[in-house]
Amino acid sequence: MEFQERRAGPVTIVDVSGRFDSSDANGRLKDKVSSLLFEARALLVLNLAGVPYIASTGLGELAATHAMVTKQGGRIVLLNLTKRVEDLLALCRLLTVFEVFETEAEAVAGLSAVATSV
Repeated sequence: MEFQERRAGPVTIVDVSGRFDSSDANGRLKDKVSSLLFEARALLVLNLAGVPYIASTGLGELAATHAMVTKQGGRIVLLNLTKRVEDLLALCRLLTVFEVFETEAEAVAGLSAVATSV
């Protein structure tokens, strides 16, 4: 699993690529997001276009990461889910937890609106 980050105003976009399973995940997403929160970057978009597969450990890490960001007063949304990943998140009811966007512009606009209202 690899991460590339970039900024769009107050929003940080994290491009995630690779399989999200026990061998690759193992707390790496949570560590990455934790470091962003430490830098006061709490409006996050996870771009999952490069993630073809998420195992149960990856689902747990996604949920824990969401809880961590929310607890710190931030927001985290998902972007570019593959059909397979979207179906899995729906099956596990995580689509009721995460806000999901189809385009980066919509995700950034939604989070930027939060930043200006605070």
